[in-house]
Amino acid sequence: MSVVRSIDIESGDGQLDAALTARICWHYFKEGQTQDVIAQRLKITRKRVNRILGEARESGLVQITIAGITGPCFKLEARLLAKFGLRNAVVVPAPIGDTDVRNLIGAAAGHYVSENLPAAGMLGITWGGTINAAAQNLRRRAGDGSRVVLLCGGLAESTAINPYDNAAMMARALGARCYYVTAPMFAPTEDLRDALVSSEPILSVLAMVAGLDIALLSAVDLSEQSKALEYGVISLATWQSLRDAGAVGDICGHYLDLDGQPVVHPLTKRVIHPTISSLRQVRERVLAAGGLQKIPIIRAAIRARLADVLITDEQTAIALLE
Repeated sequence: MSVVRSIDIESGDGQLDAALTARICWHYFKEGQTQDVIAQRLKITRKRVNRILGEARESGLVQITIAGITGPCFKLEARLLAKFGLRNAVVVPAPIGDTDVRNLIGAAAGHYVSENLPAAGMLGITWGGTINAAAQNLRRRAGDGSRVVLLCGGLAESTAINPYDNAAMMARALGARCYYVTAPMFAPTEDLRDALVSSEPILSVLAMVAGLDIALLSAVDLSEQSKALEYGVISLATWQSLRDAGAVGDICGHYLDLDGQPVVHPLTKRVIHPTISSLRQVRERVLAAGGLQKIPIIRAAIRARLADVLITDEQTAIALLE
């Protein structure tokens, strides 16, 4: 088993910091120098070296690829395939400490897309921190005619995981043309929602979904740890009423119950997104989701036939198999 590490620095603002980061990463990953040696060489503290290396990993600046026939959790992957009838499964080791599991799953998702999206392929994405991490871990391509399609509307208040930003990051990494749903994630009324999805250019973008090569989907849970609640995507009252209606979370804006059936709720009539039938026509639906709080919506997505491939973490895989 070999480990290949790649470093990619883009010029721009903060060139001095970028140059220092590049030099530290080069000494550490390419030369195999210790953090103490690097700190002494560059006349900075070892603590600063350690912090810069950590930020380089988390941001996707440094990407680590492990070459081998099987991954470290291949037995869990095989069991997931057998139990749920998946086409493929990728399980990453459980994180150590307080590492955000979305970063690890997103990195694996980025690698999966890099390996499986064909030249001049069409990639659809949803929103969320996992998708953001996937964008940071895509293998860069020269423009080969690929296209990135955002599968949801935008948020009025920008966050670190704004859907439009995620799509733009994906497109830059792939040298691709990007297509946006130029509308809010939720329309104010049902009538306005219907008018928007039947208008150009939203109609044309949604029509592209059935022809996607890969749809990279995230799972939004409705637990008390829900990021949709934390980021203010939905209100506390809406969160509670969705739970009361039987929803356990959403996949691409489709709120599902435990059996994978769409729930009836006023919000679902205002979501701007592709239909479930069009998502099912995508060549490969890749669900990247992890964390024990997401087990109900992961199960629901599989039952709804919205996941051909599951990318998750070790703890979540074990719980799914119990």
